[in-house]
Amino acid sequence: MDKGAVFPMFYLPPVAWFGKLNQHKQDILIEKEEHLIKQTYRNRAHIYSPDGLLPLVVPVIKGSKVHTKIKDVKISYDFRWQRLHWMSLQACYRRSAYFEYYESDFARFYEEKFEYLFDYNQQLLEMLLRMTKIKANITYTEEYQPAYPDRADLRLSFNAKKEPAAEQKPYFQVFEERKGFLKDLSIVDLLFNQGPQTINYL
Repeated sequence: MDKGAVFPMFYLPPVAWFGKLNQHKQDILIEKEEHLIKQTYRNRAHIYSPDGLLPLVVPVIKGSKVHTKIKDVKISYDFRWQRLHWMSLQACYRRSAYFEYYESDFARFYEEKFEYLFDYNQQLLEMLLRMTKIKANITYTEEYQPAYPDRADLRLSFNAKKEPAAEQKPYFQVFEERKGFLKDLSIVDLLFNQGPQTINYL
């Protein structure tokens, strides 16, 4: 039997994150007690725009010098990032095969205000799991552990600043004729292009 894995909580996680989640779905532990690590998928996602890779970043309230636990990080609304993200998703995926099918479910996440980043990501994840039809057994950490000898520790396995090394089977992307296939974008890229076939791809 496959041993479980500990995952970081991401904003609209990349395809590889969901691939690993599907692999370990019987026993998923999501890290809730770590400190926020900047410039990671914890508050950013990558999508395919007409100009290539487009990062969507959820701004967070700047804390004091004391490190803030991920579960306590608050979202900043100093500028209208939700409108920007939603307009970007619409502009990038309006032509995709399944965007309209999922559009109304996503819309509320760009209309309602959520106080905490973790809660926002968690609710998005619950929706994405329903859409991808992954039935995962998920629990959350109650204290920070530096290591997990009995399970796969994936907390630092996904790097938003580097191109993923792992091979990824290409699927149709809306703007691929411009920049070719872009690996490991947000799960929304796969979902909007492949729809119900997403689970088969994963």
